[in-house]
Amino acid sequence: MSATVLTYIFVVGSFALYIGIAIWSRSSSTSEFYVAGGGVHPLANGAATAADWMSAASFLSMAGIIAFEGADGARYLMGWTGGYVLLALCLAPYLRKFNKFTVPDFVGERYYSQAARLVAVVCVIFISFTYVAGQMRGVGVVFSRFLEVDINTGVLVGMGIVFFYAVLGGMKGITYTQVAQYCVLIFAYLVPAIYISLMLTSNPFPMFGFGSTITGEGVYLLDKLDGLTTELGMTAFTSTNKSTIDMFFITAALMAGTAGLPHVIVRFFTVPKVKDARISAGYALVLIALLYTTAPAVAAFARINIINNVDGMKYVEAPEWFGKWEASGLIAWVDKNGDGEVRYRGGAAIDGAPVFTESKGQSGERLLSNPATENDNELYIDRDIIVLAHPEIAGLPNWVIALVAAGGLAAALSTAAGLLLVISTAISHDLLKQTMMPDITEKQELRYARIAAAVAIGIAGLFGIYPPGFVAQVVAFAFGLAAASFFPVILLGIFSRRMNKEAAIAGMLTGLIFTFSYIVYFKFISPGDNNPHHWWFGVSPEGIGTLGMMFNFVVSFVVMNVTKPPPDYVQAMVENIRLPGSEHAVRKPK
Repeated sequence: MSATVLTYIFVVGSFALYIGIAIWSRSSSTSEFYVAGGGVHPLANGAATAADWMSAASFLSMAGIIAFEGADGARYLMGWTGGYVLLALCLAPYLRKFNKFTVPDFVGERYYSQAARLVAVVCVIFISFTYVAGQMRGVGVVFSRFLEVDINTGVLVGMGIVFFYAVLGGMKGITYTQVAQYCVLIFAYLVPAIYISLMLTSNPFPMFGFGSTITGEGVYLLDKLDGLTTELGMTAFTSTNKSTIDMFFITAALMAGTAGLPHVIVRFFTVPKVKDARISAGYALVLIALLYTTAPAVAAFARINIINNVDGMKYVEAPEWFGKWEASGLIAWVDKNGDGEVRYRGGAAIDGAPVFTESKGQSGERLLSNPATENDNELYIDRDIIVLAHPEIAGLPNWVIALVAAGGLAAALSTAAGLLLVISTAISHDLLKQTMMPDITEKQELRYARIAAAVAIGIAGLFGIYPPGFVAQVVAFAFGLAAASFFPVILLGIFSRRMNKEAAIAGMLTGLIFTFSYIVYFKFISPGDNNPHHWWFGVSPEGIGTLGMMFNFVVSFVVMNVTKPPPDYVQAMVENIRLPGSEHAVRKPK
């Protein structure tokens, strides 16, 4: 059976499963829509958290970045895993004691201010829409290749599926759908990794195969890869190019951003007790580790197989997978010397992302309107396709190829649904119920939540069609915004009695505006200046969230010390949530 037919079977089957779960677990109350009724089992919540957190960036893009950048890609591994540990162990149990549906709800109560709540809503919307753009882009990439449709069409199909189970089921439907999605995505990630590890190193464990010798050669895999890359004029896989300061700032932004992500934080409100929140965090950490310890191996295996299979290949003899990825617009070849052979070397082959004409070259390749660069490299490969294309490159069975496609969709859709729910909740609960329309009934609030989710899906689709970068980069921007806006407010809200509403509002606005402006300037207004010579202190847009976070902390400390302290009940609340055994915070006196 062909890979295309199997892909349709796997994808349609998984979609039917998700829709079935959504119908079974549809929400009938705001509590079920927002936090799944607060009765999710810790193991189920751990799996759902893992699926929610391991987005298209983790599944599709992270290994691609590591494959292309080598050791520099470690910033994503360190930042995301470190951030989750920080959130799970240091922040989530305390946040759970507030027993609130959303992060803006926490901000509104902790900082006794509707203005602070509104600023938090704005931050949630900015962060979530930036994040969800990467997920919808991932959906489009999978559909464009494996179902052989246009990327934009793929985004529209993904919107339809998410619309169904996010709008119908709310958090209750999303939670149990994400449990299924975790099973699909982790199986889809590990199976080809084990296959390829056995083929290259005879070791069935990819994370150990990463440090093993190549079968039949007696050379360590990383030594082999370093030799191949340097021989072709590329940076050695184990070498670094990024400056230390930029690596630090990006890693810190990803860590702090993870600890401030609203769609991950809300997960800890779906379990019955604080103890359950801690247990589910532990489960999620173990489940996440399965993918994150495998990703570097997948990246190294893919880089070796791409070099061995592509460099020196005659275009007219290119395998089927090469032509299909080229047809999708995610691989491009420019025959700089007219010899009809694909040369894969260091540097960019063309200026920017490929823009194809309607014409064909002398070898039958799709011609580009992009100017060719002056180096020897002739091949453009979108880094988001590495995980998806690798099973085909390695010659794995068609069912494995189809499984990976279903896994990529599961990763993207699981996170997209969680983010869209956060957006709808921020609008219906925090903006309408808590601020503008406090007298609406629960039924009306639920209706507004579903309408907000539907509108959010439409906007998310537009972001997926016109993304500001590749998947992991877009996601990194979202983490930077979360680090700059939410992390200081959450941290100081838990551990500082003196932190007040004026400081929270000023800090959030400072961090958000600065970080957002910096990203917009270098990505949209003046992309030609997006290089180390023009960055502040050598910090890239991916890492600027750390500097925004620092500004947030400075502004918060200054403002809190020149304004009056919070009310006594707020200070008592802060003390109470840090006491072992206390399940809930002290509330405002009536």
